[in-house]
Amino acid sequence: MPLKPAQIVVIIGIILIGLAINLLGDIILPFVLGFAVAYLLDPLADRLEALGLPRALATATITLVFVASLIVALTLGLPVLAEQISALVAAVPGYMQALQGWIDAQQMGLPENEIIASLNQAAVDGLQTMARGLVLSGLSVVNLLTLVFITPIVAIYMLNDWDRMVAGIDALLPSHQAALIRQLASQMDAMLSGFLRGQIMVCLVLGVIYALGLSWVGLKGGLVLGFIAGLISFIPYVGAAIGMVVAGLLGLGQFGIDWMMLGQIAAVFAIGQFVEGNVLTPRLVGDRVRLHPVWIMFALLAMGHLFGFLGLLLAVPVAAICGVVVRHAAGVYQRDYVSASEDKTDG
Repeated sequence: MPLKPAQIVVIIGIILIGLAINLLGDIILPFVLGFAVAYLLDPLADRLEALGLPRALATATITLVFVASLIVALTLGLPVLAEQISALVAAVPGYMQALQGWIDAQQMGLPENEIIASLNQAAVDGLQTMARGLVLSGLSVVNLLTLVFITPIVAIYMLNDWDRMVAGIDALLPSHQAALIRQLASQMDAMLSGFLRGQIMVCLVLGVIYALGLSWVGLKGGLVLGFIAGLISFIPYVGAAIGMVVAGLLGLGQFGIDWMMLGQIAAVFAIGQFVEGNVLTPRLVGDRVRLHPVWIMFALLAMGHLFGFLGLLLAVPVAAICGVVVRHAAGVYQRDYVSASEDKTDG
């Protein structure tokens, strides 16, 4: 069956978007985040418009409230965060020496052979490669400054023009398929908006649980590390895994081989995962995404491999959109082909 011109245009557009994300990931990231912020805040702007405020004034009001809240949060939390970060930075060299001393002590009791030497060299090379990758990727100062300053600007402009953008896209829809596309878009919007808002709340609560738990254990820098681990839990399974590994390494440096302390650190993340899986996610997110965990893990691995960190951020939304399209296609197939075949058989 030959493709229609509109279908060819859509396929070409998807391919070009994928190539752009792959080639310009670091540049596109602030724009993707700005789009996400505008998408999340658009319902609030619509409510302000319903109260009689012009769109520009509604956007300005939201921006001022956000900036004021950010200033208050930084004023109250920045001294504590600065103290935690400075203490952690000062302690890391000592942790590294302690870990190296423990590794040397363990190696003294092992026979020298090529297998052990190759494993040690592979571990060292792996750590060096990981460190270089972290330094050369999204942790650079330029990328961080771009993210901090460009994202809010993009979000403000897109929030102000959101209704016009949606109207422009709607005007481009083919008339004979416009109703179907609007229906699918409505399903995607209901799924993604509920998921994103619920997941943000989950991340904030997890950040508080991890931060308070690691601080209670006595881990230096635990407040900062726990809150960051909670925030990156927006990427399913990744935040807890990274947070537990980093906290475990810091615990080894600070406490040594103290299984009681290391067990308490692991328990903090185990409690957080239990609360997330049994309380937070069911109540705040629910079954809005309607995706199997295996499909989510595949989407994370595939998108992360193709597009890096940006792919990890986009994995769940893209998987959810694909889920809506696949369920619709399965429904059409069952209605038009399976049911028709059964009718012929019965006849």
